[in-house]
Amino acid sequence: MIVTVTMNPAIDRTVGVDRLVRGGLNRINKTVWDPGGKGINVSKTIKALGGKSIATGFIGGNNGRAIADSLDRLGIDSDFVWIDGETRTNTKITEEGGVLTELNEQGPFVPENKVNELMEKLYSLASENTFFVLSGSVPTGVGKDIYARITHMVHSRGAAVLADADGDLLKNAVIELPDIIKPNRAELEEYSGINGASETELISAAEGLIDKGIKSVVLSMGERGAIFFINGKRIKCPALRVNVSSATGAGDAMSAALAYAYENRLSEEAAIKMCMAVSAGAVTTSGTKPPSKELVEELMKQVEIINI
Repeated sequence: MIVTVTMNPAIDRTVGVDRLVRGGLNRINKTVWDPGGKGINVSKTIKALGGKSIATGFIGGNNGRAIADSLDRLGIDSDFVWIDGETRTNTKITEEGGVLTELNEQGPFVPENKVNELMEKLYSLASENTFFVLSGSVPTGVGKDIYARITHMVHSRGAAVLADADGDLLKNAVIELPDIIKPNRAELEEYSGINGASETELISAAEGLIDKGIKSVVLSMGERGAIFFINGKRIKCPALRVNVSSATGAGDAMSAALAYAYENRLSEEAAIKMCMAVSAGAVTTSGTKPPSKELVEELMKQVEIINI
C-alpha cells in the first residue's frame, strides 16, 4: 500500500502566456486547473501508471472540498484530516519554451490537535506492507521536524519512507534515515552548504547521505538528467529530449515512479527507466497532469543507463 502525505495541498491554477511582462499587461492564452500539492501529484501519477494509493494530509474550505471531489472522480482513494480555514491556491505561469514562474500561497494554520489526528491516522496505516511518500512544504502550525517524526513512527511499524523535501524539513528527516530521499540539485546544495556545486561535489554529498544509512538517494538535475545511488552503485541517466509544456510536477512524477517501483518490486533497471520516463513525460503535459502510461512505456525505451 502506498500512502502519500500532503501537508499543504493546493488548487494548482496554471496559466499560459507567450512571454511574462513584469509590470505590464499579460494576456492569458490558456488556463488549467488541477488538484495539487506534491503528494497529491504523486497519487495522480501512480493512478496514471495503473497503481493505487491513499492520499492524506490536511484540507479545508471550498478548495479542500474541490480537491477531495476531484480525487474521487479520478478514482484515487483519500483520507484527509479536515481543518478550519481554506486550502491554498497556487498560481503557475508558463511561458513559451517551458519557463515557469510560481506564485504559491502559504496555506492555512493547522492546530496541534489536527497534527495529532493526522499522526494517529498515519500510525494506523503503517505496516510492513506500507510505503509512505512524504513530500512538499508544511503549513503554519506544523513543525519542521514533522517528517522526521513520521519517519520514526512508521519505521517502528515496519513501513518504508520516501522523503522529498528541502531545508530544515530535509535536514531533520535525514536524522531518522528515510529509506529513499529524492533531492534536486538546489536542495542537495542547500543541505550540504555548497553553492554552485560541481557534479563531483554533488556525488560526494549524496554518498555522504548513503554513508549515514539511507538506502537510496536519487539526485534529480533537471535538463542534466539524474543520478541514482542504489545498492552500492552510481548510475547516471541523461535527460530525455521531449517537448516541454510545463516543468511543474516533474519531481513529483519521479517520486511516484519510485513508489510504484517499490510497491511492485520492479527490477533496479526497470525502476530507473520508469523514473526517467515518467519525469520526462510529466513536462509534456499541461499543469500538473501526469503523463499517460503509454507515453511512459515509449519513453522508457529511450533511457540510457551509465554506470559511473
